[in-house]
Amino acid sequence: MFDRRQFLGSGAALLGAAAFARHAFAASAPLDIALVNGPVWTGAGGRSDAIGIAGDRIVAVGADAVRARTARSTRVVDLKGAFALPAFTDNHTHFLMGSNALTRPDLLSVKDRAEFVGRIATAVKAAPDQWLLGGSWDEQRLGGQLPTREWIDAVSPNTPIAVPRTDLHSYLCNSVALKLAGITRDTPDPEGGVIVRDDKGEPTGVVKDNAKELINRVIPPLTPAQLETSLRGGIAHGLKHGFAQVHVPDPFDWDCFDGLRRLRAKGETDMRFYNFVPLRDWEKLAALIKAEGRGDDWLRWGGVKALVDGSLGARTALFHDPYTDDPHTRGVRVMPLAELREKVIAADRAGLHITVHAIGDEANDDILDLYAEVEKLHGKRDRRFRVEHAQHIAPATILRFAKQNVIASVQPYHAVDDGRWAVKRIGEKRLNGTYAFGSLIRSGATVTFGSDWPVAPLSAMEGIYAAVMRETIDGANPQGWLPDQKVTVEQSLHAYTVANAYAGFQEDRLGRIAPGFLADIAVLDSDPTAIDPEKLPKVEVLRTFVGGRERFTAASA
Repeated sequence: MFDRRQFLGSGAALLGAAAFARHAFAASAPLDIALVNGPVWTGAGGRSDAIGIAGDRIVAVGADAVRARTARSTRVVDLKGAFALPAFTDNHTHFLMGSNALTRPDLLSVKDRAEFVGRIATAVKAAPDQWLLGGSWDEQRLGGQLPTREWIDAVSPNTPIAVPRTDLHSYLCNSVALKLAGITRDTPDPEGGVIVRDDKGEPTGVVKDNAKELINRVIPPLTPAQLETSLRGGIAHGLKHGFAQVHVPDPFDWDCFDGLRRLRAKGETDMRFYNFVPLRDWEKLAALIKAEGRGDDWLRWGGVKALVDGSLGARTALFHDPYTDDPHTRGVRVMPLAELREKVIAADRAGLHITVHAIGDEANDDILDLYAEVEKLHGKRDRRFRVEHAQHIAPATILRFAKQNVIASVQPYHAVDDGRWAVKRIGEKRLNGTYAFGSLIRSGATVTFGSDWPVAPLSAMEGIYAAVMRETIDGANPQGWLPDQKVTVEQSLHAYTVANAYAGFQEDRLGRIAPGFLADIAVLDSDPTAIDPEKLPKVEVLRTFVGGRERFTAASA
């Protein structure tokens, strides 16, 4: 039985934080840790040069204030010129899937079909009795042709395979997996999904969006021990890259959330998590909140997630006009609009935090229209509606994010990945409004950054580089793809810290270096605002503090 006493409601958590802050200031107790001799980016519009920590809080900022509370018992960390800032938050991860991918074969770096099949064969030989579920692939790096089951059947005669495309909206399955799922030429496409077929009507092995559920239902679940081990690996990976928190907007299941709840019941999770669960389960979540509150600052919940559409790579993102390279489709609705409307209205009435995935321009217009309708129905309040990805927005739609106070939860690395081939999908005209980070920020919208890990690397520095330079990963756009949408390093740091704290209703205690805030701090080997932007991906994290404890230290620190 889960012990709900270990979790605090948000009101109790805030009261506890305030009480600690009052004690820390009133008592002027000695610092536990002092970080000195390095520049500090505070996230509050200024710089400093030292940070003092007591317990899990920052209690002093600036060399004089830190020196005044440094005692013999204080651990003094000499930064030696290293750069300190609020630890990063990632606005969008599939954390369990990313954690699992750390131990699965790398299929993204392959250059051709032969190498792709060879890595599949090696993975099958290593674990012949288990499903092969990763890593992810990208047909654009394999010449542009979608892989098929015929590529991999010969090397996997008895092992079921379901490996995701890099955007997670498609699986490549072998014949064994299709047979277990009962997918044949006579299986109809499910609503919101596609079973790709050859000229004879036979399944090729690629299934898209809701068709993946036909496969998911026959994949054996991880055991609780396997799941927790995988999550621990993901946490270590995140800390290594300077993350103190990730948001996990999961639209399909509760597996990651349930695993994290088990870890939290055993103690601190080392990283912080804000979990969203499927919108369709809003009633289950509302009941959980009534029984246990919304968690604490290690593991919080209270949000729901749904998908309007699919992805650009799978041609399932929903557009007003047909795809340029396939005029027979405008994309798919992953959730029917009537159902989406019904459940968003109900979830908002229950006071839940709502975010919805929208890629294509029609999908973005639909969800913004729905958010406006909900506010009209239920009245104004601080909802902080979010749109995950907000990838392809009609120019006239950009201003709606700020006007409606809707958060654009974007992932910069997607721009330099998809920028290699996006014009083939939708043509030049619709690129005006694609990955429009600069326009959104200039409009006054709240823009937050993340990765969509494992779709993209769980790396703030690679995300910042993508946002600042917009150089596509194939090297074809050295001046930047759609360069008018570039943003600054400062804006990017803000999006990974201050804005993400706001997007998670934590701006009163996270995202800044300030007295009374939680001591979540990353230390980098150089100041990203002062170096050649081309060197941003090489900036290393030296230390990561979460809740006042140093939970990652690089060998070079």
